[in-house]
Amino acid sequence: MSEFNIAIVGATGAVGQELIRILGRRNFPVKKLTLLASGRSAGKFVESDFGPLEVEVFSEEKFHGQDFVFFASSGEHALQFAPMAAACGAVVIDNSSAFRLDNNVPLVVPEVNSEAAFKHQGIIANPNCSTIQMVVALNPLHLYSRIKRIVVSTYQAVSGAGQDAINELNQQLSAVLADEKINIEHFTKQIAFNVIPHIDVFQENGYTKEEMKMVNETWKIMGDPDIKISANCVRVPVIRAHSEAINIETESHIGAHKARELLQQAQDIKVIDERADGGYPTPIEASETMETYVGRIREDISCENGLALWCVADQLWKGAALNAVQIAELLVRGR
Repeated sequence: MSEFNIAIVGATGAVGQELIRILGRRNFPVKKLTLLASGRSAGKFVESDFGPLEVEVFSEEKFHGQDFVFFASSGEHALQFAPMAAACGAVVIDNSSAFRLDNNVPLVVPEVNSEAAFKHQGIIANPNCSTIQMVVALNPLHLYSRIKRIVVSTYQAVSGAGQDAINELNQQLSAVLADEKINIEHFTKQIAFNVIPHIDVFQENGYTKEEMKMVNETWKIMGDPDIKISANCVRVPVIRAHSEAINIETESHIGAHKARELLQQAQDIKVIDERADGGYPTPIEASETMETYVGRIREDISCENGLALWCVADQLWKGAALNAVQIAELLVRGR
């Protein structure tokens, strides 16, 4: 089997660290793995399945000779440097939002639209974490009977906002229990023992940018801009793994029994759906796992041909690093 030179830009961040872990866990055929980050991280060593790896200072010269470059940095950084990496002959897989809605850049979830990955012009975009797990869960149903409408409410873990957000939750939890002062820096309100119905900036239509990502990205991935979609994205005091309550309306009747059957047969979906205490997935079960979990499958009694379900996935793995590595795996298998 061929082996590949890989670079990770932003290797010391949350997604960058998970990319290193996922490449090892999935036995990706790595010839050399180069870790790139800012100057303050240079010289540090990261333990990995490939042995100890030294973090190098990011520079454009490091793109030469790479087969794949994973970007786990900001959108502005990716916009500037991803085209340079692609011009050096690497396939770029970008985790930021920079290229997701670019008509010339495929937006790929391998379980849903794997064929799009092969239409790249050097850059492939990794979708938003909440979008990924939703389309994985809905695609088997959509293939059976076209989805007309989606209403989704997310329950998103604080790790989706980075390490500083995790630290803030932990500080607030300790402070509340000790009856001490609460510090609020990274969220708009206290997150400990609370929920915040606000992720990213508000748009003119009253939705947030996170909510509109779910709308626009779902249209592009599923190739159907006529699906009616409404999202409400909420931050909850959970460390890891996002949850979603999803209601859909389809063109023809599917029913809960058939929906359960379709999901059980689908790639990378694990169904936990018992109508009993504890017979459903939660973030604890999904954390550091590679599957998308689905439960609470039932008919939506508020509309014709409606279904309701509950979806949970690790947003740092399937919602980011794992999906990115799966895209690279597609290309490797297709060569």
